[in-house]
Amino acid sequence: MSYADKVFVEMCKDILTSGMSTEGEKVRPKWEDGTSAYTLKKFGVVNRYDLSKEFPAMTLRRTAIKSCTDEMLWIWQRKSNNIHDLKSTVWDEWADETGSIGKAYGYQMGVKHQYKEGMMDQVDRVIYDLKNNPFSRRIMTNIYVHADLSEMHLYPCAYSMTFNVTQKKGEDKLTLNAVLNQRSQDILAANNWNVCQYAVLVHMLAQVCDMQVGELLHVIADAHIYDRHVPLIEELITREQHPAPTFWLNPEIKDFYQFTTDDIRLDNYITGPQITNIPIAV
Repeated sequence: MSYADKVFVEMCKDILTSGMSTEGEKVRPKWEDGTSAYTLKKFGVVNRYDLSKEFPAMTLRRTAIKSCTDEMLWIWQRKSNNIHDLKSTVWDEWADETGSIGKAYGYQMGVKHQYKEGMMDQVDRVIYDLKNNPFSRRIMTNIYVHADLSEMHLYPCAYSMTFNVTQKKGEDKLTLNAVLNQRSQDILAANNWNVCQYAVLVHMLAQVCDMQVGELLHVIADAHIYDRHVPLIEELITREQHPAPTFWLNPEIKDFYQFTTDDIRLDNYITGPQITNIPIAV
């Protein structure tokens, strides 16, 4: 059965049984009707996925792989902060009349910085180091820029990626591993969405840098289930689990900026029914 399902079920059971409730506390998020959105939360959840063994798509319900990959490319490849450059509607509530979400996410990825090798943005710096300094311990991105927080419509949730390259015994190719740091996560709405999109990113970067994929480590500072999501989660984690799907990435693409959502696919992806109309706290 899918390892991602196992991780998700165990994480949710832990939050439901031993998570701390924020009910009655001063919280920022509100439901559409204006009432406070309380959560059950756990601090410091850490999940590991070995991408060399299977792709971490849960099968309890379907994760929209093309939509979550499009959002990742919107940030990492198009370096955009405008929802008109995004195919899904996940950011609509935070956009202004022009479609901008402010100096957040893709905007930060597109800012060029001075290095001794020249001017580069964070994405190009990662690719440069993976190709030229693969054993550097400084290959990382960070979009939680305090100087710009006041101009962000939403502070970044998944804010940092750290890449680490290893050499496995007997292997010719190097192995690309990564740590995804997240300050906060809505487990029902976003957990596997984020896991899948950053797993795709690791696959893409490994391919264009002539490496093989290794581990994705997901660190969540505040892993929470919203009060109105509890019944949905309780039903979801009782569902039948299926084998993990097979991930396909177009082997012809060698330039990160040439990837599109047509270059990825999940084969043999058997899942339970989708959960529709999930209430989202804003």
